[in-house]
Amino acid sequence: MPAAAQGSARANGPVEVRLDPSRPGPVIDRHVFGQFAEHLGTGIYDGVWVGRDSPIPNVRGIRSDVVAALKALKVPNVRWPGGCFADEYHWRDGIGPADKRRVQINSNWGGVPEPNSFGTHEFMDFAEQIGADAYISVNIGSGTAAEAAAWIEYMTAEKDTTLARERAANGHPAPWKVPILGLGNENWGCGGAMSATHYVEEMKRFAAFTRNYNPAQREGAARMKRIAVGWDSDKLDYTEEVMKAWKDRVYSWDIEGVSLHKYTTGGWPPHLPSTGFGHDQYAEAIADTLTMDSLIAKQSAIMDKYDPEKKLLIAVDEWGAWLEPAPGSNPGFLQQQNSMRDAIIAALNVNIFARHAERVKIANIAQMVNVLQAMILTDGGKMVLTPTYHAFRMYVPFQDARVVPVAFDAGQYVNGKHRLPRVDAMAAKATDGTLWLSLVNVDPARPATFRLPGFASASGEVLGAPKVDSVNTFAAPATVAPRAVSARAKGGVLSIELPPHSVSVVKVMP
Repeated sequence: MPAAAQGSARANGPVEVRLDPSRPGPVIDRHVFGQFAEHLGTGIYDGVWVGRDSPIPNVRGIRSDVVAALKALKVPNVRWPGGCFADEYHWRDGIGPADKRRVQINSNWGGVPEPNSFGTHEFMDFAEQIGADAYISVNIGSGTAAEAAAWIEYMTAEKDTTLARERAANGHPAPWKVPILGLGNENWGCGGAMSATHYVEEMKRFAAFTRNYNPAQREGAARMKRIAVGWDSDKLDYTEEVMKAWKDRVYSWDIEGVSLHKYTTGGWPPHLPSTGFGHDQYAEAIADTLTMDSLIAKQSAIMDKYDPEKKLLIAVDEWGAWLEPAPGSNPGFLQQQNSMRDAIIAALNVNIFARHAERVKIANIAQMVNVLQAMILTDGGKMVLTPTYHAFRMYVPFQDARVVPVAFDAGQYVNGKHRLPRVDAMAAKATDGTLWLSLVNVDPARPATFRLPGFASASGEVLGAPKVDSVNTFAAPATVAPRAVSARAKGGVLSIELPPHSVSVVKVMP
């Protein structure tokens, strides 16, 4: 939290928020709003892919309702195929005629058959349908550098190579763009249980040989960004070794970023319920969420030692609430409900990313559909938008906006051992000059009044709910839904009142 937000004894009074649009800071990269789609549970099959012959409306097997909902979020990138699944994924299993593809067991997630019906062509089609960039994770754990290099050539080669011809024969003559490439995933754990030094040696080989051949991605900002594996939950050895190697690198390899993974769990293993919880478990989740700020600061400090010019980015490419699996579900499917608490978790995390915008340029919430902190839940032909979806849709104006300094006294919300900020705020100026403000009332019981001196009016949306554990269901899809909010100044001061446990995004006018 900002320095001005610490140490307040005022628990109930108005919160004065002061903005300084004359001193814009770094850009909140739109890729901070990225999504994550792993072959896990019903995240892909049923969630995205229903097949060309499905009675559920689809375009080339990809369900149309999900595409329409995601397009409204202006999804900047989707990370695929994993996750732990990525380090057992062999791309050739997912190309060519569907009836010829390998059927295997998804050993990481639920022990169910993986038909490979959704492969490279299907994923790229899906990304194009929702208007997102591809963030491809290559298999370092059980794969080879030659396999990864061939996959990137298959996707990006323009010239008349054998792999380019094979891609054309499979239905896509033009090369695809691969803007972001993940060099493995959690290789300290499910990606091979490698030591940091061993991973670095593998990563350097993969970084050297996975070349992007698309002519549109050879120069400047358009070049493919390669992301090495970093932060290991409570250890920093991966980040240290990756950065040390990067500092001493030779001409033949390079990277553009280092990852960081952090879930809101309340402690491992995940034990917080996704429904039916009270204020104690709400506070536990919020407290865990707020540790994201210190983790980014620690990783940034290590990177600053080797990269004071901040050439390399942080990719928080797995984050979100990881809760108890839904009763009666396959525990390996990581299926959970999504409540108003999750929307607040999403808003607080994005606000933290904005405060670290100089380093944090990519982030991917886990996961997009039906898994963990999902945007969307499906059941056959039914679909419902979650509170987290609504928070992401409200935050669209912050994509590529420039951070504006904001000062406020956050006060305190106290629950048992947890002393949490009562409120949070973040501001940014969009490319068209519009000033946007995020206001979060963390307190689950008391409304909050925000006062903005020097501004005349505000308009936008507020996302609230009857209770902190309110959810949207197929039977009641609008229990948690945004509503319009507006305010006009009186006596030179603009006041905005938010209900308890709520998130608001408004544009403010002088």
